[in-house]
Amino acid sequence: MANSQTWNPERYARNARFVADLGMPVVELLAADRGERILDLGCGDGALTLKLADMGCQVIGVDGSAEQVLAARKLGLDCRVMDGENLSFENEFDAVFSNAALHWMRNSDAVIAGVRRALRQDGRFVAELGGYGCCAKICKALVEALHRRGADGEGASPWYFPTVEDYSTRLVHGGFAVSSIALIQRPTPLPGDLTGWLETFAESFTSRLPPASRPSYIAEVEESLRPELCDAEGKWTADYVRLRFSARKQN
Repeated sequence: MANSQTWNPERYARNARFVADLGMPVVELLAADRGERILDLGCGDGALTLKLADMGCQVIGVDGSAEQVLAARKLGLDCRVMDGENLSFENEFDAVFSNAALHWMRNSDAVIAGVRRALRQDGRFVAELGGYGCCAKICKALVEALHRRGADGEGASPWYFPTVEDYSTRLVHGGFAVSSIALIQRPTPLPGDLTGWLETFAESFTSRLPPASRPSYIAEVEESLRPELCDAEGKWTADYVRLRFSARKQN
């Protein structure tokens, strides 16, 4: 079944603003110079795209969600609807930047090939995505709750959370020299309860169920995770692990 995830900009801003707020370390790793031409791959609603533009970069953002692209354009940004696994650029950018998007693109080799085509000679690819072990507790609860309802839990997952070894190998085979790559444990406080996170990010799971069954499914998943991810004050923390890397195109 195809990934059924959709993106509502208002819901995303309400439940997931932390995604951009915690993205500054990868912006710093990019170390962009004023005037550089940069592609923001998976730009979402443009929060980090705008930061790069404010730094004096010439930025184009692409995202698979028309709704998110529209929200980004309202910020005055040059953003376009485009599949990250089928980039259409050739030798146009000094750098390709991506934050919290590549783990939604299951065909990573196609992504890497498209990024390489988009880059100019010696261009760099700097990104952060979910890494191996990211949201492991949440994923396990989502899968098991679907199994209890007779649905294929593993097949519902839309995410690709690679190891350092896996992604390093793919980058090298794709024509890049890896400058740095690491897994980073980053437990992430959520702005509200886990329901908001699940409603924002887990549509590929909930879509396997009839609409009337989805609220009880989400409630069951949340309650199963409460002992592990919710503290005594009722504050939720997602079990995030990030993979952050910098690589340079080889010619």
